[in-house]
Amino acid sequence: MDHHALNILHIDSSARSGLSGRDRHGSHSRRLTARFLDRWRTARPQDRIIYRDVGAEPPAPVDEAWVAAAFTPPQRRTPEQQARLAESDRLTAELVAADLLVVGAPMYNFGIPAPLKAWIDNIVRVGVTFGFDRSRDGEPYWPMLPGGKRLVILSSRGDYGYDPGQRLAARNLVEAGLTVPLSYIGLYDWDGVAIEYDEFADDRLAASIAAAEQGVDALADQLMHINWRERAAA
Repeated sequence: MDHHALNILHIDSSARSGLSGRDRHGSHSRRLTARFLDRWRTARPQDRIIYRDVGAEPPAPVDEAWVAAAFTPPQRRTPEQQARLAESDRLTAELVAADLLVVGAPMYNFGIPAPLKAWIDNIVRVGVTFGFDRSRDGEPYWPMLPGGKRLVILSSRGDYGYDPGQRLAARNLVEAGLTVPLSYIGLYDWDGVAIEYDEFADDRLAASIAAAEQGVDALADQLMHINWRERAAA
């Protein structure tokens, strides 16, 4: 196991504040992220975990003032533009510093919750997490995130059959809603675990929760044994 300290960014986005199995109407995705991070802390107490609950404190959505500020060169931004980007600066700095990103992302109407989309929109920043030069030969865009990062998506779904090759795979926009924009800025490697059957509330849900918890434990154990120093240097 690699024992040098890591930075972990833990994001929850469920509108439900509690944990399923503990709190009435608690969140399945929060249950999975809490389990993952509890297991990680026990094995790797030296690591630094930054927690951001965008479900409880959503980032401000991108608006016209945000766009104008982001596309103004830093040295030319007004104090008002700097203030408008201050939250985005904080969110982006957390991501840039993170070795591992653990996201609780429940499925809402087939996609990610609006606060999580607002987080995505705040961290996909021209000149910060991606570059753009229209005069550049070939592709005018390029990723700017430091290498070696990894993403874990822990999700929950009301129905079932959303995994690749299954009955509702084409309607699952959750993982793509995170992996497409994050790979665009340079975070390519990801793993995921999901609970299904929430709307059925029967033995199938119980079995799915048990399987997901086993999957979370196995994934945490696997990622703990990665040589993170080697990944960052690659």
